[in-house]
Amino acid sequence: MGTDLGYVELRFYGDLAALSGTALTDLPVGEPRSVKDAIEAVGVPHPEVALILVDHEPVGFDRLVRGGERIAVFPPFHSLELAGVPTVFPAPVAPRFLLDVHLGTLARRLRQLGFDCWYRTDADDPELARVAVDEQRILLTRDRQLLMRREIAHGYCPRSSDPDEQALEVVRRYRLYREVAPHTRCVNCNGLLYPVAKADVSDQLPPATRAAFDDYARCDGCGQVYWPGSHLEALEGFLDRVTAATPGP
Repeated sequence: MGTDLGYVELRFYGDLAALSGTALTDLPVGEPRSVKDAIEAVGVPHPEVALILVDHEPVGFDRLVRGGERIAVFPPFHSLELAGVPTVFPAPVAPRFLLDVHLGTLARRLRQLGFDCWYRTDADDPELARVAVDEQRILLTRDRQLLMRREIAHGYCPRSSDPDEQALEVVRRYRLYREVAPHTRCVNCNGLLYPVAKADVSDQLPPATRAAFDDYARCDGCGQVYWPGSHLEALEGFLDRVTAATPGP
C-alpha cells in the first residue's frame, strides 16, 4: 500500500490495529488536518495513543499532516524504555475511574477489586467529560466519540463485551495487579468498607445470616452491611485470574 500527495499512510501497532480495523490504511488529506484528526478519522481515540511518528520523527497531536507522509501510531508501552523520546501520552494519574452508563457491571466489578469508580445512570456525555477533567479520572467507555472529546486526557475503550474480561483488561492496561484490594469498597455507592461489630448491625441481618457469620463490614457512604457469602466464591475465581496474569518481579 503506498501514498501520494493526496493521502497519508497510517500504520497502527499493537491492539490499535483492532480499533482501527486494519494495521495499515491510506487516508485522504483534503483540507489541512491535524494528526489527531487523521488518527481518529479511522476510529482510534487519542487517549489510546502513546507515540506518533511522522516519517520516523516524533510529533504531537496538533501537528498538521501533508500528503505523502507516513504516520506510525503506537499504544502505551510497558516493557520498552522511551527516555528522551517525546510522546503524546499524558503523565499518569491515580487509578480512579469514571464509567459511562453502559458499563455498570464493570463499575461493580472494579469496585469489588477495591478501585474508586464514579458511575451514574443519568450522566450525559458533557457531565462525564467534566468529571473526568475536574477529578482527573480515567474514562472507561466503549463510546469512541465520547473518548475522542478533546478535553479527555486519560481513557480506555474496553475491547471485550464481557465485564470480567473488561476488568482484567483495565488491570492489565494500567498495571494494577498489586493495587487490587478486594472487599474494601461498596459495589453500590463506591464508599469504603470498614469492619463493624456484629452487635452493631444485628438488627439489619436476616436471622440465618446472623446465625451463620460473625465477620461484617459496613459502607461509610450508604450504610450497606456486608458479610461473607457465595458471591465471594465467584470473586475469588476472578482474583485467581488476576494473580495468574500478574508479571513476575
